[in-house]
Amino acid sequence: MEERLNWLVFGAGAIGTYIGGSLLLRGHKVVFFDQAEAVTNILENGLRLNIDGQENRILHPVIYTTMPGAISHTTFDVSIFALKSYDTDQVLELMRPFAELIPPVLCLQNGVENEPALESVFGKDKVIAGTVTSAIGRRAAGDILLERLRGMGVADTHPLSGRLVPLLSDAGLNARLYSSPSAMKWSKMLTNLLANASSAILDMTPAEILSHPGLYRVEMAQLREAIQVMRAQQIQIVDLPGTPVRMYAWTVNNLSPRLSHPFLSRIAGKGRGQKMPSFHIDLHSGRGKSEVDYLNGAVVRCGERLGIPTPVNRWLNQTLLSLTQGSLPLDIYSHNPEKYINECYSRIENKSTSI
Repeated sequence: MEERLNWLVFGAGAIGTYIGGSLLLRGHKVVFFDQAEAVTNILENGLRLNIDGQENRILHPVIYTTMPGAISHTTFDVSIFALKSYDTDQVLELMRPFAELIPPVLCLQNGVENEPALESVFGKDKVIAGTVTSAIGRRAAGDILLERLRGMGVADTHPLSGRLVPLLSDAGLNARLYSSPSAMKWSKMLTNLLANASSAILDMTPAEILSHPGLYRVEMAQLREAIQVMRAQQIQIVDLPGTPVRMYAWTVNNLSPRLSHPFLSRIAGKGRGQKMPSFHIDLHSGRGKSEVDYLNGAVVRCGERLGIPTPVNRWLNQTLLSLTQGSLPLDIYSHNPEKYINECYSRIENKSTSI
């Protein structure tokens, strides 16, 4: 008989619905935890997953809005942390009193600082780093579309890791083990940076940004800063499922913008193209939150500790945070590449940075 586990999924957004729903479809027992506003719609309509053009509906998923309710439902084998990074601290405070009852946590969040936060509550021996490279579109609460199957990574740092990968792959998630959590997470973050903050700030699609020579050079500058920070930490760049990150990074670092543009535009076209990325969606949702400080901001903080200037990432981070918090008007850079480029050049701290 094939192994089936009991999973507790924190977050029923795009990633949580995709991973948890896929496991449910393969016969695993899955319980979700999320905030009340998301849960109401899911309880009314169930979960919907469009995978390979096929609509799958799960009518009565088990979902809780309170931690005691979720924890007491059954004995769990593993949990998945699939919340936005800006919700991490708040949910961890809810989880803290139940830390001993929560099973090992597979963290699928973007960024490189969430695992240490989880470890501060659960202990290092209960946190497994993970990442998702498949492109998932969220049509509504609990309603997702698999736009492009790539896969997911799981750090080979826990006795459960080797068991989870075949189970996740059996559910169609194309999982792969990685020996280095930091290499896996930083390599994913490199791909998250491309045309993400700029799309939100400029209110332009990634395709529009990458087709503009000046904006393209800013994108390359932020990526080169991130690669320098990785190298200073001796973190290896690794390929991820369906994502040639090593070639991507080599192109950024070694080719002129004229030569690198065709390759990177093709990568972005497959991943985003005309689709607005997550930073843009969050900014224009009006929720007043952004993950930019967990991506561009993380590059800045690591650079500061290592003495590596990261002025482009700093400017992108500060600008998008100011837009998110309302201290800058949303339209200040809207569809105005020249203003954006001039501000970036004039305000970066290290004038010797090459853009």
